[in-house]
Amino acid sequence: MINYIKESFEELKNHVSWPTWAEAQSLTVLVAVFSIIFSLAIWGVDTVFSRAIKAYFTWIN
Repeated sequence: MINYIKESFEELKNHVSWPTWAEAQSLTVLVAVFSIIFSLAIWGVDTVFSRAIKAYFTWIN
């Protein structure tokens, strides 16, 4: 187990290409913006379906 952790650390340290700080910041902003847009889209669809279901059950009563 300890050998696995050491090898994993070495892999991360020497063989992974890490983004620059500026790239990391811009990608973080990009992910945040798309997360907000996606959550607003889901909220909109949920609201439309909720109103449609309420209207349907009001109509059949």
